[in-house]
Amino acid sequence: MTHLHPAGIKPGRTSCAVSRYRPPAGPRRSGSHRRGFVQNGVISITVTMRILHGRFVQRFPHFLWNNTAGMNGSAPTRLVDPLEDPLPGVGTYEDFNTIDWVREKSKDRDRHREIANKSRQSTWALLRSISDAFSGWLLMLLVGLKTGAIAGGIDIAAHWLTDMKEGVCLIGFWFNHEHCCWTSNETTFQERDRCPQWQSWAELITGTSEGAFAYIVNYLMYLFWALLFAFLAVSLVRAFAPYACGSGIPEIKTILSGFIIRGYLGKWTLIIKTITLVLAVSSGLSLGKEGPLVHVACCCANILCHRFAKYRKNEAKRREVLSAAAAVGVSVAFGAPIGGVLFSLEEVSYYFPLKTLWRSFFAALVAAFTLRSINPFGNSRLVLFYVEFHAPWHLVELGPFILLGIFGGLWGAMFIKANIYWCKIRKSTCLGRYPVTEVLVVTALTGLLAYPNSYTRMSGPELISELFNDCSLLDSSQLCGYSVGNTLGDRPAGPGLYTALWQLALALVFKMLITVITFGMKVPSGLFIPSMLAYYHHDWVIFKGWCSPGADCITPGLYAMVGAAACLGGVTRMTVSLVVIMFELTGGLEYIVPLMAATMTSKWVADAFGREGIYEAHIRLNGYPFLEPKEEFEHNSLAVDVMRPRRADPSLAVLTQDGMTVGEVEVSNSTDYSGFPVVVSAESQRLVGFVLRRDLLISIDNARKRQEGVVSASQVVFTDHAPSLPADAPPPLRLRGIVDLSPFTVTDHTPMDITVDIFRKLGLRQCLVTHNGRLLGIITKKDILKHMAQIANRDPDSILFN
Repeated sequence: MTHLHPAGIKPGRTSCAVSRYRPPAGPRRSGSHRRGFVQNGVISITVTMRILHGRFVQRFPHFLWNNTAGMNGSAPTRLVDPLEDPLPGVGTYEDFNTIDWVREKSKDRDRHREIANKSRQSTWALLRSISDAFSGWLLMLLVGLKTGAIAGGIDIAAHWLTDMKEGVCLIGFWFNHEHCCWTSNETTFQERDRCPQWQSWAELITGTSEGAFAYIVNYLMYLFWALLFAFLAVSLVRAFAPYACGSGIPEIKTILSGFIIRGYLGKWTLIIKTITLVLAVSSGLSLGKEGPLVHVACCCANILCHRFAKYRKNEAKRREVLSAAAAVGVSVAFGAPIGGVLFSLEEVSYYFPLKTLWRSFFAALVAAFTLRSINPFGNSRLVLFYVEFHAPWHLVELGPFILLGIFGGLWGAMFIKANIYWCKIRKSTCLGRYPVTEVLVVTALTGLLAYPNSYTRMSGPELISELFNDCSLLDSSQLCGYSVGNTLGDRPAGPGLYTALWQLALALVFKMLITVITFGMKVPSGLFIPSMLAYYHHDWVIFKGWCSPGADCITPGLYAMVGAAACLGGVTRMTVSLVVIMFELTGGLEYIVPLMAATMTSKWVADAFGREGIYEAHIRLNGYPFLEPKEEFEHNSLAVDVMRPRRADPSLAVLTQDGMTVGEVEVSNSTDYSGFPVVVSAESQRLVGFVLRRDLLISIDNARKRQEGVVSASQVVFTDHAPSLPADAPPPLRLRGIVDLSPFTVTDHTPMDITVDIFRKLGLRQCLVTHNGRLLGIITKKDILKHMAQIANRDPDSILFN
């Protein structure tokens, strides 16, 4: 027996051990072995009917001490029953570890089966069964209510602080600009936002709002408030909740795949993320609150899960709730409950059963209703940029829509490469060591360049609302600056419109560049949606024959909406959910085809430059152990090519089923290996099972504390029956209960594409490789990710966790 090569990965902040912890339960049932073998090139994974029907029993660390009077002359020692005396730490997971999906789902099935059996015995047990079945829906109700309330508060606070950069309301400083002028009778049609109750900082300080000095005062106050908000945001994140920075969606995707990140969905993260999200958006940085709201919703769900034992004690069940919470986050961000459900299904969820679909729909409905009841924007809508178009689109416009899709795909591919390049610079240089300085510099640069242009000065939702607006005869927007005419279709473009278009073109370039360096900073940040604008002239040749005088030829707001969808689709590679979100924004069925054409074109063009979206690119950048379900494995390698140890490596560290002492096992446990295969003997290498290092440590430590006679010379036995020992020998320590007697195995000639599918669909963390029943090596999730990175000509050492 040797202990020279790891059966897992070293734990820590930069690499993490594979751990499989077993919760307390009764003795193991028989018939649980499953085997993999290859015959004539065809893989056959043999799994017993108990596995197929969810009867995979729980393994519980229990200790049977063969300490009889006939052996050493003393009275029999009481057996330790973990059901009565559970061991602390067993059944839980360490930080930066992947959960055991098979065990968690099996544990939930056993729990449900036990509740169902007891419900037939008494009325009280029946009521408990009903309560257990209803608890999931109650939890979804609470998640929707809490997230909707928080989202409403974020919207109100962000709108107020954004307006505070430009002035203050005299009748109440807590009113934003729009609310302050609602009750005023002195507003005009051309200057509907000006009223005596609202004064700019120049008016308060100098007494006038005109002139160069007043402009400079307003400019400086704008920069002051922007820097103050940004400084507070980054300082709070750095001091109290480092996990509150960024979008959160890459980490949410990784967590939903089974990874453990302690504290990422905790209460401090929720509190700081909520506060700093308001500050970051109000500072004027080129970021949005859509992604962070998904993180906020998942934090709410995770905290509420601890109120229900069914979800508190089962990591797989908790991830079903988190999948529904992701739908809730998008529901309150875009005012699109159905789009939120599809977003969770298409973009973030790793395991999405039908039951989760229903509960996601219900939770998104509750959240949308809660936000609508709060009415944060005062327009009876869920979002500030809700629009409603009525003009039909023409078939000839399909070409421009496809061109917008091409632009969106090119922009998405360029943005991902540029942002990842900048993030690598941030991580590898001294820039990453000074996050506060970076945020302040970017905020100052953004404020200096944004203030002179009214379209970059306004907040993201206000800009999108302006662009999505459909011009009417009474509209005073600069984008509707047409010369006087009887009908809107007959009015030629005026000088104000051309000025607005130049400003908008500059705003587009500015937003494209500044968003690259803003996304990924140490503040809560979502992706700003770059928007496009079109204007029209019905005398052009291409419009003759289908654009009659006096009629609305095209809808500029529709082009802005299609351009925004194309750009967001190129960055995130969303398709179905994005179209539904935009449909829910507009409320018009007739615009589904333009949106579908632009979104699909955008994805095709962006995929030509790389198949990763922005979230997958950041997952890879951070080294998270995420097996992308949409990524195909096309290499012809076999399991023997990926397993460890390799041909030139030392042999695999194993434990024998008997013959080892407690001292020898403790020496093995002094390593950083995550677990050890158990074999019949070091010579035969016939596989018996797999035992986790953490379970061994807990078991031996518990035995030394609770049992007399356990010493370093005590023999450790992983079998049902202890071997015969001399009369003066210490009692053996039987640890068969902590051994996984049915570890997933494949043969050395199993194709790696089959192995990767097994890891994806069963959520495995490690798989043993055998040849004719003889142990050869082990494949972990990290090994597969490193192999895939090597095939793609990427650095295998970039995979930090397992």
